[in-house]
Amino acid sequence: MNFKRILIVGLLLISTALLFAQDDDGILTGNVSFLTSKNIYVKFKNTDLIEVGDTLHITEGAMLKPCLLVTQKSSTSCVCVSLEGCQVAKEDLVVFKNQSSPEPEPVATQDQESEEINLETAPPPEELAEVKPLYQGRMRGRVSAASYSSLPADGDNRHRTMYRASFNGDHINNSRFSVQAYLNYRQNFISPQDDFGQQTKFFRVYNLAVKYDIDTTLALTLGRKINNKTSSLGAIDGLQGEKYFGKTYIGAIAGFRPDIFDFGFNFDLLQYGGYIGRQTNSKKFYSQTTLGLLEQRNKGQIDRRYTYFQHSSTLGRNLNLFASFELDLYKKIQDVITADPRLTNFYVSARYRLGRRVNFTVSYDSRKRIVFYETLKTDVEQLLDDDIARQGVRFRVNGRPFKYINVGASYSKRFQSDQQNKSDNINGYLSISKIPVIDGRFSVNFNWNTSNYLDSKILSFRHTRSMFKNKLSADLYFRMVNYTYLTSELKFNQQYYGANLSFRITRKLSLSILGELNTRDSENNFRVNTKIIKRFDNRK
Repeated sequence: MNFKRILIVGLLLISTALLFAQDDDGILTGNVSFLTSKNIYVKFKNTDLIEVGDTLHITEGAMLKPCLLVTQKSSTSCVCVSLEGCQVAKEDLVVFKNQSSPEPEPVATQDQESEEINLETAPPPEELAEVKPLYQGRMRGRVSAASYSSLPADGDNRHRTMYRASFNGDHINNSRFSVQAYLNYRQNFISPQDDFGQQTKFFRVYNLAVKYDIDTTLALTLGRKINNKTSSLGAIDGLQGEKYFGKTYIGAIAGFRPDIFDFGFNFDLLQYGGYIGRQTNSKKFYSQTTLGLLEQRNKGQIDRRYTYFQHSSTLGRNLNLFASFELDLYKKIQDVITADPRLTNFYVSARYRLGRRVNFTVSYDSRKRIVFYETLKTDVEQLLDDDIARQGVRFRVNGRPFKYINVGASYSKRFQSDQQNKSDNINGYLSISKIPVIDGRFSVNFNWNTSNYLDSKILSFRHTRSMFKNKLSADLYFRMVNYTYLTSELKFNQQYYGANLSFRITRKLSLSILGELNTRDSENNFRVNTKIIKRFDNRK
């Protein structure tokens, strides 16, 4: 019995050795080194036994499965095409098994011979630049935690914390899916004697959506998102779709408005609409124009119906234009419905760059109170009686007269027909980005604002400097404030002394601490803020 066992084991060992000896002469193994949309490259130690037209196999369990057809070869590589949709990935094992009676070699044409010679002289497939996928994935995000504390000389201390998280996952893992999110949580800490049951915890979702690119011209987005082409609409809860036809695009929106009081999801606030636009993008001209129509409802009843327009363009490298407006097309007073147009929002701005050193900006806006005829049903008539446009103009100029010196000035004016809520604001600054000897950046800023009831003047100085190979940034500032109440002629002055230190712990992790002293007469008030920020990006 023992002899039989020894004999059987011996025969198995001999058979195995003979089998592997035979494979050494007829089997070659390689790996997939490179893939394109049409071809698959396989790397071997040598390709002496392989001919154009041979079949390469992949392993499937204990079996070999025909997978690739050799179309070209070099001394160490083969160019192949897939057989019947067989799928392989980079670094997959590929096997060539020499047949005892190989198929006749196909006669090579002149083109095939030329291609094969080119393959021999070309760099190996692994040295070629890989073909980029259709969608390039990138994941970026930022998480921060901050505390804000006010320590007045008399009265209770006030504290609050703020947590923010943002994430942009563009084409995750080079797929058609993208994810965006921006979340915010805030908590106020109040003393027991000031606690009257008011809300102290606030959680807000400003953006949380998944996008799927069906192809390069058609995309669907589900969740809460602000559409960049219709940014004046604000956040939209629901489904958004957009389709391009060359330079022209159309879009559709179906979902809900966030609650106007707590920004939460509100199933009663249905909204739907669509838009059409055109986008041009060339070396010297960029333009995007969108025109849309939207209807908003509250519990099935029309709350608002309006059309909106948005345009942005860049001419050459010097002129930037932006314009938008909203035109309401629905009005309901005492159950009488009309479609009288009402311009509720208009904004236009232009920025012109005069060479590399000077640029000018001018803007104008006119806004009326938005009326939701169902949500604000009891106040509609009062709101329409006060239907006055609040208007504003602004002029700004920035310049760089010398290499390290920047200067700027602006003037803005707010006004309306009844002379209420008017204000004039003048602002100017001077900045030196590289200070001799002490290094760092120094700036001085002046602001003068006059309104119906208050005149304020603010003068501030700031010095910023980085140290220890940019690991530490120090920011010191001093600010003088003068307030004069025009109705009572009450005046008072305040001085602010502050310092902000920012530590770059790692390339993507930072900690900042701010301390400030505010003096008013003999009263000293303090403020302390801290913030820690963690950033991440899968691209270095």
